[in-house]
Amino acid sequence: MAQVLEFKLPDLGEGLTEASIVTWLVQVGDVVAVDQPVVEVETAKAMVEVPCPYGGVVTARFGEEGTELPVGSPLLTVAVGTPAEGEDGDEGSGNVLVGYGTAAAPARRRRVRRQDDLPVAAPAAPTRNAPPAPVPEAPPRSGPVPVISPLVRKLAREHGVDLRELPGSGPEGLIMRADVESAMRETVQARAHVAEAEAVAPAPAQAPVDGTADGIRVPLRGLRGAVADKLTRSRREIPDATCWVDADATEFMHARVAMNAAGGEKISVLALLARICTAALARYPELNSRVDMAAREVVQLDAVHLGFAAQTERGLVVPVVKDAHVRDAESLSAEFARLTDAARAGRLTPGELTGGTFTLNNYGVFGVDGSTPIINHPEAAMLGVGRIIPKPWVHQGELAVRQVVQLSLTFDHRVCDGGTAGGFLRYVADCIEQPAVLLRTL
Repeated sequence: MAQVLEFKLPDLGEGLTEASIVTWLVQVGDVVAVDQPVVEVETAKAMVEVPCPYGGVVTARFGEEGTELPVGSPLLTVAVGTPAEGEDGDEGSGNVLVGYGTAAAPARRRRVRRQDDLPVAAPAAPTRNAPPAPVPEAPPRSGPVPVISPLVRKLAREHGVDLRELPGSGPEGLIMRADVESAMRETVQARAHVAEAEAVAPAPAQAPVDGTADGIRVPLRGLRGAVADKLTRSRREIPDATCWVDADATEFMHARVAMNAAGGEKISVLALLARICTAALARYPELNSRVDMAAREVVQLDAVHLGFAAQTERGLVVPVVKDAHVRDAESLSAEFARLTDAARAGRLTPGELTGGTFTLNNYGVFGVDGSTPIINHPEAAMLGVGRIIPKPWVHQGELAVRQVVQLSLTFDHRVCDGGTAGGFLRYVADCIEQPAVLLRTL
C-alpha cells in the first residue's frame, strides 16, 4: 500500500523566509528519485533547485509558477512504497534540507501513467501568499513553447505576455528576453493609442474621479524587494557622508599592462583596485567595521570580506570575495571572474552573497564618472570608482592629457570622522597615481 508523504518548502538558510516558484521540474505522475531536484525557486538572494528527500510518484503539486510561498508551506506530495523498475522508492535521504539541500547527483525523471488507486492529497491550508488549494494541471498545449530560460518565462508571466503566441528570434524559433520585452513595448504603445482615442472622444457625463495613469506595476519582491528593504534600512539607520577626489590613473594603467605582459593569468582593473582597498583598510581599520547600537560599540573586524557590485539580468547583486586581505592580485582577479560568471548565470549561493565587510563599486563600467553610493548595510563604507578616461591634467607643471578617474567614499559617520575617511581615500588615490606607494607600504 502506497503512503503519501508531503514535502514542504525547506529552510533555505541565511534567514530567508519565502521563495517564488520559477519552474517546476516534475509533473504529477512522474517518478522521482531520492534527492532529485523537483522545483526551481527564486529567493531574495539566488536561484535554487530544491531536491525532494523522498522517492516515489508525484501525486500533487502546490502553487503555480510565479507563486510566492513561505518556508514550511507544502510544495508537493509523493506516494512512496511503489517501486518502479527495480528501485526502492519508500526511503528518504534523511538529510535536513538547509541551503541548497543534499549533494547527491540528480536523477533523470521518468514519465509514467497515473495510477488510479493512489490516494489524493488533501488541499493545502491557505497561507499568506499561497493559494488555498492545489492548482489543477494546465490543459495540454498544442506543442512545446520554445523557451529555455526560466527568467524569460517569469518576465512574460509578470507582464501578461502569452508565450504561445509569441514568435521567437533565436535559433530554431527560440523565444528570447528581447522578444518578450518587444511584446511588452507593443502592449504599452497599444494602451497609449487607446488613451489618445479616449481623449478625443466626448467625455461621459459623470463626476470626475481621482486616479493615476495606467502603467506597468513591478512587484517589489524577490531580489528587487530584498534590495529595496536593505537600501531603505541603510538610509534610515546609517548617518552617511561622502567625500571624493580625482586621481591620475595613467601610471596605474601602465603598471597593469606591464604585469599582464609578464605572463601568467591576466589581472583585471577591479582586482588591482581591490588590492589597494585591502591595503588601505589595513591602515584605516575603522572603515572595516560595523556598529552594534544595542551595545553602543563599533566592532572592528579582523578579516576583509570584499563585496563588489555585479549587474545581472535579475538586477544588481553584490557577491563577496571572502578573505580578500590575504589574496594577491592574481587570486582576486580569478575570484572576481568566477563570482561574476556565477551571478550572471543565477548560480550564486546565499553564502556567496552575504558576510561582506566592505564594498567596492566600479560604476565606471556604466560610462559614468561619479556617484554617491548607498552603504551596503550593515557595513561601514563603500568605495565607488568611476570610468577611467583621458582628461586635461597638470602633470609635472605642464598641461597634459592623462587617464583620470574619480573616486568617492561613502562612510558611516558613527565609525569615524572626516579625517579618517579622507586619509583612506587619499591613500587609495596615491596608490593609483604612484603604484610604487603600495609596494613601499606592504
